[in-house]
Amino acid sequence: MAEQAPSRAAQGQALGDLGRRIAARRVELGLSRHETADRAGMAPGYLKYLEERPGAAPGSGVLLRLAEVLETTVRDLTGGDAGLPPGPGRPAPGARLVELSVPECRALLADHGVGRIAVPTASGPVVVPVNYSVVDGAIVFRTEPGSTPAQASGCQVAFEADRIDDAFSTGWSVLVRGHARTVTDPGEAARFDGLARGAPWAGGHREEWVRIDPVAITGRRITA
Repeated sequence: MAEQAPSRAAQGQALGDLGRRIAARRVELGLSRHETADRAGMAPGYLKYLEERPGAAPGSGVLLRLAEVLETTVRDLTGGDAGLPPGPGRPAPGARLVELSVPECRALLADHGVGRIAVPTASGPVVVPVNYSVVDGAIVFRTEPGSTPAQASGCQVAFEADRIDDAFSTGWSVLVRGHARTVTDPGEAARFDGLARGAPWAGGHREEWVRIDPVAITGRRITA
């Protein structure tokens, strides 16, 4: 039975990964780009465009033909499950856990922007999400004085960032352990204001900078 194509709004939410998903599924099936294009009734050059152009937005007919050729669904190709809770999918064939090097961990941290910090409190450890940046190798984030993230100051903490791809049952996680401190030097705080990416999603006046200087950095990646 033919699957209905997702709405254009649903497609627009996740089409940035469309090309990567098409190419990965094609390689998984052992198909060349030319073979895939021929079976889907399109020019190899157009398939190349779909795989390499992040903004490509093919019509529902093209997506349905590609899904049939690649023995998958339009939902999987377009990342239509991206808004669902991660983790319910099945393990990918040949999945394995790979340890990441410290440089790989640092590169992933620098390219990300949301992580979780484990804070020791009077009632026990608490894990909360924060918007962060990496400046001079340190994890830095803004928060409100007296907030849960602010209680990390002066403590040994754990900080974690990750990314999960449910469509392929793959992902990575990086764990940083280190000492957190409140930034009290106005010059250092002003420097972070100029170098940090973005602002806290929670809004409000979050003018207190907290810095985590890593003592140990480890990471893992699930590959298929």
